[in-house]
Amino acid sequence: MGKKKAVIGMSGGVDSSVAAWLLKEQGYEVIGVTMQIWQDEAEEVQEENGGCCGLSAVEDARRVARQLDIPYYVMNFREDFRKSVIDYFIREYLAGRTPNPCIACNRYVKWEALLKRSLEIGADYIATGHYARVEKLPGGRFAIRQSVTAAKDQTYALYNLTQEQLSHTLMPVGEYSKDQIREFAEKLDLRVAHKPDSQEICFVPDQDYAGFIERTTGKPSPEGNFVTADGQILGRHKGIIHYTIGQRRGLGLPMGRRVVVTEIRPETNEVVIGEQEDVFTKVLYADRLNYMAEPFFESGRRATAKIRYNHRGSACAIYPEGPDRVRVEFDEPVRAVTPGQAVVFYDGDYVLGGGTILSGSRL
Repeated sequence: MGKKKAVIGMSGGVDSSVAAWLLKEQGYEVIGVTMQIWQDEAEEVQEENGGCCGLSAVEDARRVARQLDIPYYVMNFREDFRKSVIDYFIREYLAGRTPNPCIACNRYVKWEALLKRSLEIGADYIATGHYARVEKLPGGRFAIRQSVTAAKDQTYALYNLTQEQLSHTLMPVGEYSKDQIREFAEKLDLRVAHKPDSQEICFVPDQDYAGFIERTTGKPSPEGNFVTADGQILGRHKGIIHYTIGQRRGLGLPMGRRVVVTEIRPETNEVVIGEQEDVFTKVLYADRLNYMAEPFFESGRRATAKIRYNHRGSACAIYPEGPDRVRVEFDEPVRAVTPGQAVVFYDGDYVLGGGTILSGSRL
């Protein structure tokens, strides 16, 4: 019986580069692939944007593949990325929500589109350099488990993967710390050994989300009113796409004290302003659920929930309210529950599942 074949997504960074080597060491037939997702044809624009999208990423990945003596290809996923990530990103902001494009990219591009194409060319698995682990549980379901290093854990952005996708997924980096991965890269003499991690959203490298949306749609975001919860007008805002729940900076309101965005009302084009305590909630509602370690949630299921990528997690109870909606009650209030972001549930190290936040409540 021949070797199992694994297609590894290579971003030109140290994590995916070492992941490719680890898989080869484990006996897989490894094929390196960089996913071309940047929308602009101009080479200088692709180069300028760098990250996991630019030409420098392709050249770094190609060089590593040559060092590791594995086949390497660039695959065009621009259309998948535009539909599943960019269009979604814009649509959510215009609706007054705060999207998480990395989660959408993982589910619909890095996994769905890449896995489909990889299986078509005879691969058994796709692999990535994520700091997470895939495990098959005693009951037969697959789940994501947190990496051995909490500092780099990336499971939050992977909660939406399906059972089929997980059954064809390898994540070798999850067994190591970042320092160990860089040590492997140094020993292999990989030029990317000390390449800095990419922090920003790859298609908005300057982090000006509103500017990106206005340039892409060709429409300026209309100004509107800053208001209190009961409708008192406080001033004018630049357009709802400039704001998110819990935001304190850049409001330009001469209130004489620190105030925060507590709600965005796209139907009236209003941004609601309140006090710090107004963004602490004990209840949230979520839909668009994905079940991972368990096929459903029992009413009152205890878990730890993360409401954003860098949230440490808070104890809660989950109450299903229909086939695709849950109410989550936290033991202690949590700050800035944000519609459009993900809530991800954990049992210890394991991802139980998650969903998209609809709203929060102080009750």
